[in-house]
Amino acid sequence: MEGNGLSCDKNDMGTIETPLAGSAIPPMRRYALIAPCRDEAATIRITLDSIAAQTIPPTVLIVVDDGSKDATPAILREYQARLPWLQVVTRADRGARKVGGGVIEAFNAGFATLDRESVEFVCKIDMDLDLPPGYFAGLIALLDADPEMATCSGKPYFRDAPSGRLFPERVGPEASVGMTKFYRMSCFQAIGGFVQEVGWDTIDAHTCRMRGWKAICFDDPALHFLHLRPMGSSHVNIWHGRIRHGRGAYYLGTILPYMLVVVMLRIRIRPFVTGALGILIGYLGAWLKRAPRYDAPGYLDFVRAYQLRAMVMGKSRAAEAVRLRAVARLRH
Repeated sequence: MEGNGLSCDKNDMGTIETPLAGSAIPPMRRYALIAPCRDEAATIRITLDSIAAQTIPPTVLIVVDDGSKDATPAILREYQARLPWLQVVTRADRGARKVGGGVIEAFNAGFATLDRESVEFVCKIDMDLDLPPGYFAGLIALLDADPEMATCSGKPYFRDAPSGRLFPERVGPEASVGMTKFYRMSCFQAIGGFVQEVGWDTIDAHTCRMRGWKAICFDDPALHFLHLRPMGSSHVNIWHGRIRHGRGAYYLGTILPYMLVVVMLRIRIRPFVTGALGILIGYLGAWLKRAPRYDAPGYLDFVRAYQLRAMVMGKSRAAEAVRLRAVARLRH
């Protein structure tokens, strides 16, 4: 798929406009959902019910039970009895939840069972989401409208425990979110799938742009969904999740000046100082150890160019600028 110069317009608030309003539901399309999960009994019913209610149902939902010790396996058996497209892959218990690389390892176990020729789209999805009924129909419509787009998602919200109010998670429009990575199958295979490391859900977006493709999170009310476990909170605690975030940022190629800007901005987000400090500690710990980084040909230079521009013009404009440079390079 080669870039053709199409782009999405933005309104004055910086929100990407979508063609959803007033559009007809697209014709029945075939997509696969692959869901790594472990000990998700508290949320998995909500997610399965919201998938079952989709206006365009999945061709297959492959849930990879990665060694659950709670009621997750029993719940999956219950739903398998009434959802013909639900398949379960069971993996041996490795002893503990392994985020990042472990999640993608489990995803790959599910992907290996998929008949890839039978679907147009594939989505890595988490089992702690509450999706609106038109969610996947909306994503298919967006991909149909823009042949340069490789992957997209809606925007996640979480419910604040003290107040009960809904708040958007702080994610920019320049990458589809990790809990619902909806891809054209052809593009997903072209980038070689996901990297088995923390930061995989940013590396894939950079890799798409290196190939001249867009990766976008759409802030459209029709695509807003509830994330039942806030992003970055970790299965241990928020402090642990922020340190992991910092280590992942180092691995995916983040340069130090950009990281310092991120940390300063994070001070305004709860937990205010400790959350930002955890990210900085994680990053500097990896930097001092000269830990390994993802280093596909040209990748680190591409990320550096993007982040230097992002500090001047903002992430969205920088992402489009480096993508268009990649398109021009690929055409010559």
